Amino acid sequence: MAGRPRSRRPLSRRGRVLRALARAALAIVLILVMLGGAALVLQDRWIGPVHRIPDAFAGLDESVRPPDTGGSETVFLLMGSDVRADGPTTGTAAPDSDDGSRADAIMLVRISGDGSSADVVSIPRDSWVPIDGHGMHKINAAFAFGGPPLLIHTVEELTGIRIDHFAVIDFDGFTAVTDALGGVTVDVAEQTTSRGHTFTAGPNHLDGAEALIYVRQRYELPGGDFDRVQRQQNYLRAVLTKLAGENLLASPGRLDTVIRDIAGSVSVDSGLSDFDLIRLARRLQNLSPDDVEFLTAPVAGTGWEGDQSVVYLNRQGGEEVWAALRAGQRPPRDAGADRLPAVPR
Repeated sequence: MAGRPRSRRPLSRRGRVLRALARAALAIVLILVMLGGAALVLQDRWIGPVHRIPDAFAGLDESVRPPDTGGSETVFLLMGSDVRADGPTTGTAAPDSDDGSRADAIMLVRISGDGSSADVVSIPRDSWVPIDGHGMHKINAAFAFGGPPLLIHTVEELTGIRIDHFAVIDFDGFTAVTDALGGVTVDVAEQTTSRGHTFTAGPNHLDGAEALIYVRQRYELPGGDFDRVQRQQNYLRAVLTKLAGENLLASPGRLDTVIRDIAGSVSVDSGLSDFDLIRLARRLQNLSPDDVEFLTAPVAGTGWEGDQSVVYLNRQGGEEVWAALRAGQRPPRDAGADRLPAVPR
């Protein structure tokens, strides 16, 4: 495709953008754990609304997949989407463009066998990688081209890490959660207007409909999609802050509503049973934020491929990160990956 010549430049927005993805990963991990804990009490009612994604691993060639090491660790591929699906988010159920839904955030989560630690690695959605059958593309295009199986295959090829489970968080679905909590408060850096709603600089208390506008806004934001990603993580953080501060156990009705709304916003592969969620919750019951290591795949810079702005990964630094995770170890600090505080500001 004709377009701007390929070029490379230092990654000026790296910390801000990739930090947002990893913070969103923390929110997703906590939400999954919350659902698992709820299942201990009301399995059918609270786990039942969780969408199951059939055939998430369908068609994957076992002969070329990374080997199963036989260890007790569990590896999730987590995807964030700002598009609501009526059913499981499979890559075609909730298209946000003519060629299908694309991954808004992609991250690997490795949980140790004893549940004492977890590593979350964010992969920039614009990473320029080979996608089987489609040549070089942004990594998020794999989901649009072939749904979960192709995205899983692409990430496994990139990292050499075998993925055990796949999960999607639907940002749109959290509007109901927002209303059930009585709204959430987010900080806005500069006044902006979107879809007839004005967000003023400073704290903004949002109801569900306003929260949806907030996480979907892209225009009028200096960083465009990058700022939208940060808004999504800010919103998830606000929800978790509200959940942590509310004494929901004192109000069984509200607790039931909130848990069911959260469950309805999550899709997991059909191989993850209700029992698996309960077992995962038990493994993670003593995990604290300090036990979770957040980092991003090492990045060499950004550039252009045709008319697409892309992110180039640092292959050498990345391999150091992936090799450590394959060996069940924490990635070395000199591998070039950005580490994040366990509790984001």
